[in-house]
Amino acid sequence: MKKFKREMAACTICTDLPLGPRPLFKLATDARILIAGQAPGSRTHAKGIPFDDPSGDRLRTWLDVSRDTFYDDARIAILPMGLCFPGTGKTGDLPPRPICAQTWRARALAQLPALELTLIIGRYAIDWHVPDAGKRTVTDLAQDWNSFWPDQLVLPHPSPRNNRWLKQNPFFEAEVIPMLQSRVAEILI
Repeated sequence: MKKFKREMAACTICTDLPLGPRPLFKLATDARILIAGQAPGSRTHAKGIPFDDPSGDRLRTWLDVSRDTFYDDARIAILPMGLCFPGTGKTGDLPPRPICAQTWRARALAQLPALELTLIIGRYAIDWHVPDAGKRTVTDLAQDWNSFWPDQLVLPHPSPRNNRWLKQNPFFEAEVIPMLQSRVAEILI
């Protein structure tokens, strides 16, 4: 695993990225939970720590875990679809570059034999981890959480930009979050 992580961390496939390559991930062979997100944002890129922003604060609240637990590689792995900040477009961050998942994802997942729960955040992560989801929306998949439970769970992005979605979909915090917190506590005991 150490050699593989060094190889991933040194990736320079996308030398033309606006902030340059800076692969961000957290992996350990004994991790039991995987956070499968989109790609680091610019703030995260600058800090060099995945989810070290308001999105991460909300995600840690949803999981009901401390910052120390969240960043403990032996407990929680973080593997975005794109390892580096892809840049910004007209409506927000650009999508992760497909070459990243093509190059690293299957190999990285093979390094995680102890996973019990995969938290899937975003369309690109959905397409990889739930390939039969087709064009189903995040809302539909989140409402249908029982279909993937207890091994996978589709989450809306925890960004403050999704406050409106959370208000329009109260089932998520009323039904899904308590089940998620219970499952996380059970796994991490």
